[in-house]
Amino acid sequence: MKTTDMERELKRRFAPLLREAPRRSKEAAGRLPDAAAARGLLDLAYGFADSPFGRLLLVVSGRGLIRVGYPDRDVDTELEELAASISPRILESTKSTDRVRDELDRYFDGKLKRFTVPVDLSVAQGFRRRVLEAAARIPFGSVSTYREVAEKAGSPRATRAAGNALGSNPIPIVVPCHRVVRTGGGLGGYAGGLDRKVKLLTIEGVLGQA
Repeated sequence: MKTTDMERELKRRFAPLLREAPRRSKEAAGRLPDAAAARGLLDLAYGFADSPFGRLLLVVSGRGLIRVGYPDRDVDTELEELAASISPRILESTKSTDRVRDELDRYFDGKLKRFTVPVDLSVAQGFRRRVLEAAARIPFGSVSTYREVAEKAGSPRATRAAGNALGSNPIPIVVPCHRVVRTGGGLGGYAGGLDRKVKLLTIEGVLGQA
């Protein structure tokens, strides 16, 4: 992703930091995103987390976690879309994504049953947002049906629309759309792939170990 303009602006604002220790200018430059975030100059920060599915993209805003990306999609494409739709002030910041990374690590290790990191669902509106909020309330180790989620979102008959909203969930795993299954039985679909849905439900004890 092209961040040249942003980097130039940060270097201009934090030039004294770089001049303080010329020999460590590379280290100082690496701290620029964290310094920018601390001073409110960064709207989006991204990082990565290891998972059973490969490296996950994590993006946080000032409100909370706004994107978890599976490794299928090109990272540059994901970031360019966020820059275009939300803000171009986006840089990699390990510190800004530490909390999310830690909670995901503990979740995959079977040591975390409830995510406490705040989420930012501002990219979703109306019924879609209500569906994601309903999915976020499904407890660890439990499942709900598409019909139940649609009902909790205020439109009991909009089962298909609820499925579409879950299929475009920008924060999978943390907003657990994998806990939504078919009304008449069966796992239903999953935007991340059925194998991942099975893996997540197995981690949570809903499905037995294969």
